[in-house]
Amino acid sequence: MPSTPLLCPRCGTGAKDFSGCGACRAEGIGANPVPPLADLSGLSLRSYRGGPWGWPSALPVTGPPVTLGEGGTPNVRIHFRDPADGELWVKYEGANPTGSHKDRAMAVGVAAAVAAGADTVVAASSGNAGAAAAAYAGRAGLRCVVFTTGGVPEPLRAQIDALGAFRVVREDSSARNAAMGEAVERFGWYPLTSFASPSPGGNAYANEGYKSVAYEIARDFGDRVATVVVPTSRADLLSGIERGFRELRTAGLLARVPRLVAAEPEAAAPFTAALARSAPAEQERTSVVYRPSPAFSLGEERPTWQGLDALRRSDGSAVAVPTEVFMAEHRALGAQGLFLEPSSAVGVAAARRLVREHGGLVIAVGTATGLKATAGIRRPSPTTVPELSQLTL
Repeated sequence: MPSTPLLCPRCGTGAKDFSGCGACRAEGIGANPVPPLADLSGLSLRSYRGGPWGWPSALPVTGPPVTLGEGGTPNVRIHFRDPADGELWVKYEGANPTGSHKDRAMAVGVAAAVAAGADTVVAASSGNAGAAAAAYAGRAGLRCVVFTTGGVPEPLRAQIDALGAFRVVREDSSARNAAMGEAVERFGWYPLTSFASPSPGGNAYANEGYKSVAYEIARDFGDRVATVVVPTSRADLLSGIERGFRELRTAGLLARVPRLVAAEPEAAAPFTAALARSAPAEQERTSVVYRPSPAFSLGEERPTWQGLDALRRSDGSAVAVPTEVFMAEHRALGAQGLFLEPSSAVGVAAARRLVREHGGLVIAVGTATGLKATAGIRRPSPTTVPELSQLTL
């Protein structure tokens, strides 16, 4: 591990490895130790060029950056039939080099692995993290092993394989994580993702790359943003964004932290279930039954502590979105030229509802391109395709 210390944000215990806080795990709570917040004093958003390496001093990693040009992703406004309905933007993370927000984390995580002297990095992944880990490991000249399941969509399997990673398949996510944990313990491979249970979240150094999403939103929109909606599973992205906004606010670069909202598929929505309870102790110990959905990269049984903390600090909330609603949003986004994966559509569907209910400027983080998972796309059958003579301009 790099020299920057990691302390549990819940109980203050120091981290010995990347398996989360052992003291909290003994209580059945997944909490991820984190490095100290960065001091952004003296920096200017006007000169911030974007991406994790736009402000290297904000990262807990020394040594040269590992980069493929990640970050600086576009903001795309969503059109409403009635302009008075509100202002909704998508922060399109599919424009990153491997097509997802995971590039921001893996750029920093692989740099941390290099600084730690690792020769092999390992990730347990449903797809996006594995592809990003493979790409950045290749960039740094490291070997990459990705533990996954047979349910990973074919485009993601092809991407991981093409990027040179060794792909190890297990029957389900529990077996996948257990195999990764064994590899980390036996071989000393450097872990880039979560593998413990209950899940504490991913590599804390890597997750600092997500702060750059907040920096870019603040640079591009200033204090106009009312709400930022984040598709959420283990809340690595959500908590990273909150830490970035908190650093900006502390340094006086932002007047206030926007309200954060965790968007989840209704089939597996532990943050929504947790926030329905009043006592923090009950929220931390919430458990739901996981059910799969087309938003394959989302869904957990339990909320992570740092995700709950990010929502509490920002006076935020969680929204559970039914499958039929986010798949309708998936099609509606395509009609506006945005091809996102279904998990991203969960966030946009939640954001659309919030805009109509509360107004203000709302940003949804579009986590990945739709090219990651194409099997569920509804295509017209040949009998429904019109003849050219039936088309009118």
